[in-house]
Amino acid sequence: MKHKILKYLSRFFVLFVVVLVGILALVTQPVFTSSNNYETHASTEKLKAHVKILSQTILTKYSEEENLNQKAIYISKEIAQYTSNFSEQIYAVDDVSYKNIIVTFDSMNNDCKTTVIGAHYDTYDYLPGADDNSSGTAGLLELVRLFSQNPPQCDLLLVFYTLEEPPYFRTEYMGSYIHAKSLSDNNVEVEQMLSLEMIGYFSDEVGSQAYPVKGMKYLYSDKGDFITLVGDLSQMGITRALKSRMRDAGDLPVYSINAPSSVAGIDFSDHLNYWHFGYPALMISDTAFNRNKNYHTEEDTIEKLDFKRMAQVVDAVFYSINTDNAQQF
Repeated sequence: MKHKILKYLSRFFVLFVVVLVGILALVTQPVFTSSNNYETHASTEKLKAHVKILSQTILTKYSEEENLNQKAIYISKEIAQYTSNFSEQIYAVDDVSYKNIIVTFDSMNNDCKTTVIGAHYDTYDYLPGADDNSSGTAGLLELVRLFSQNPPQCDLLLVFYTLEEPPYFRTEYMGSYIHAKSLSDNNVEVEQMLSLEMIGYFSDEVGSQAYPVKGMKYLYSDKGDFITLVGDLSQMGITRALKSRMRDAGDLPVYSINAPSSVAGIDFSDHLNYWHFGYPALMISDTAFNRNKNYHTEEDTIEKLDFKRMAQVVDAVFYSINTDNAQQF
């Protein structure tokens, strides 16, 4: 009898381990990375200049009422240096006009779907928002420059969103909701949407990285020295593919998590709205408040950002979308 019990317990243990490994694999999406000699192309100087304008100059020079409008003007002027193929998506909330800015790269390839990369340019409560989300906006402006010099192989939309932050978060007034709905209304097929949400804060200090669930540091790292891909359980396929390509682009650690939206932070950005319309979407993030304790405070300022690693994030995204061309850049 004792032998049978031990036999069943051992089988149960083996099954438990197999299930646990499977769950961990689904959550973390492990991939193998091949070596690559891809060179850096994103400019740390340009990224820093963009963040300075967006989080300092416009903040101090203009009133809160003019803040979003002046940011939109700055973004459009920067885009115009590289392409004329951009437009404004204007909509009204309580009789006030707001705008998304959409840069379009059309390809000659009819065999692939459209990719969307977006970032929101509004900040919470008229705060500096150097990381949240001037970093994402600056990264997207650099992608405009890079793709204008090396056009993508498939149709690409780079979208600068308004009204991501409260009080409009999780409402139909978010700029990303407006844009995602317009794609759905026009039956646009989307390969993937990537949301650049805080990509500038990194730390090599032990204990600098926190997590929404206990024990996650044993799966990832307790140092905030990596960038993360975030999706729900239905995004596992694109997570694994994108993670592999981004890791190939350089030596910046790239981690990922696929978990239910009930886990805090999984749907905390513009990718949420593309899920509403059935589009595959991921957030690319430095993990926000799980690492950057200046999140949504007056201390979210430019001198705390790591522009070298921010450039590596931009390069990894560029490379992952344009792999073949990037190798010849």
